[in-house]
Amino acid sequence: MAVQIEAFYDSATGTGSYIVINRASNQALIIDPVLHFDLNSGQLSFELANQQLAFLQANHLQLKYICDTHAHADHLSAAAYLKNHTDALTVISQGIGEVQQRFSARFNKPVVEDLTQLYDVLVADGDILTLGEIEIHVLATPGHTSDSVSYYIEDNIFVGDTLFMPDIGTARCDFPGADAATLYHSIARIHALPGTTKIWLCHDYPPPGREVSLQTTVAQSREHNIHINHQISKHEFIHRRQAKDRTLGVPALLYPALQVNLWGALLPAKEDNGRRFIKIPVDCKGADCAGI
Repeated sequence: MAVQIEAFYDSATGTGSYIVINRASNQALIIDPVLHFDLNSGQLSFELANQQLAFLQANHLQLKYICDTHAHADHLSAAAYLKNHTDALTVISQGIGEVQQRFSARFNKPVVEDLTQLYDVLVADGDILTLGEIEIHVLATPGHTSDSVSYYIEDNIFVGDTLFMPDIGTARCDFPGADAATLYHSIARIHALPGTTKIWLCHDYPPPGREVSLQTTVAQSREHNIHINHQISKHEFIHRRQAKDRTLGVPALLYPALQVNLWGALLPAKEDNGRRFIKIPVDCKGADCAGI
């Protein structure tokens, strides 16, 4: 039985979010939901998530799972918001704990040892979730982050940031815990799938003259991806990826996104004045910091 896929696009962050539907059981899951956050004003909005909730209601669908592919550093996850409005379970890689530990000191936020306090379902490579009779296969695809997973559903795979459109390439590998060699092997797993398998992307940053596209195929990617295709060796890929990463700036929403996404997609607790605050670590070293 073929699943139905509805794509939603957040233009502010270039993010694709998906509702995957089993019409036979009227069940659905959401992959990589987006919570809007304006960095300049600190204003939150729920436009995309509310569009998805309205779609579910209009089509009489029960939301069973809310799945993130990894701890996003370029947008806030709406997983907790959607959970609060449905009976769905939040799903993320069990590797999220390792990533949280890496950033705990950076944000002066405590490590949560029992991750079930933050997430309902922690998945690992080879796990299978079900949507009615449809199986959702979890593939570990680290490299961009150490906790990255992909969700393989019938002839569709949702790869998070692991791959982009063939003319854009692959995800960066310069975050703590990331590794270009590991990403190479993760993409090799994806490229080993049948060529007709549809690859659904979490982001697209199209060059001038091309419209946004959130879907390619395994055959197109392994033949034409500019960073990793059948003609590019592992050594060459690592060299290209690391050279590209040295030119990249810090994502605009890095600090807000990680402070939320690594702690259950929950907003920081209110402080004694009733307000919530995102922390921005200040890097100030040596004599320049003296006296200030």
